[in-house]
Amino acid sequence: MAKEWILNSAMNRFQLNFKRNVGPTSESIRQCAPKTLDEWRDYYLKNVRSMEHIESLGKKLYVKITEVIQAEVEEITEQDCIDYIVQLVINRTLDGYMTEIKTVYGQLEQELGIEIKPAPDEWDRLFNVDFFIKVKDNHIGIQIKPVNQGIQLPQIFKEMELQSKTHEEFTLKYGGKVFYIYSSKVGEKKEIRNKKVIDEIRQEIERLKK
Repeated sequence: MAKEWILNSAMNRFQLNFKRNVGPTSESIRQCAPKTLDEWRDYYLKNVRSMEHIESLGKKLYVKITEVIQAEVEEITEQDCIDYIVQLVINRTLDGYMTEIKTVYGQLEQELGIEIKPAPDEWDRLFNVDFFIKVKDNHIGIQIKPVNQGIQLPQIFKEMELQSKTHEEFTLKYGGKVFYIYSSKVGEKKEIRNKKVIDEIRQEIERLKK
């Protein structure tokens, strides 16, 4: 398993499995429509790339692993590993989180045309509120939820149910409702997914102004 991981990582890094090296494999196998491995092997070696070419790629991979990667590995120190883990777990996690939060609430501010402020730590603990909007003497709560592929709807609904009581307590104390903002990555950007909630927040702002 470890050997396969090394081979796969090196092959991807040096792009030896790219189309320019191994040919259009996806298109070729569809054209061939093989029923057996032998049938596909014969078609590939005859129409796409020769065995000599494939073997040359294997030899190149061996050189990359035994010379290039090995030389790089020998330069790595224990402190490099410690620093990398710290950066990955602490620094980069925070950077990613803060970038996402700023992006999402920045979009919300732009859409609403109103200032949105970070909630005090106490509000986060007691009411599960990340941000708030002040309207006269009242406050509207905002909670931002990053939604990734690994997070399923049942998990989201369960969390909402658990937090509903704290959100009700927030409304009783500060007058405004608490709204969920779901965000996810679209291309290279973080975007608000449930954009209908923006109109709901507008309505709540108008209600509190009266």
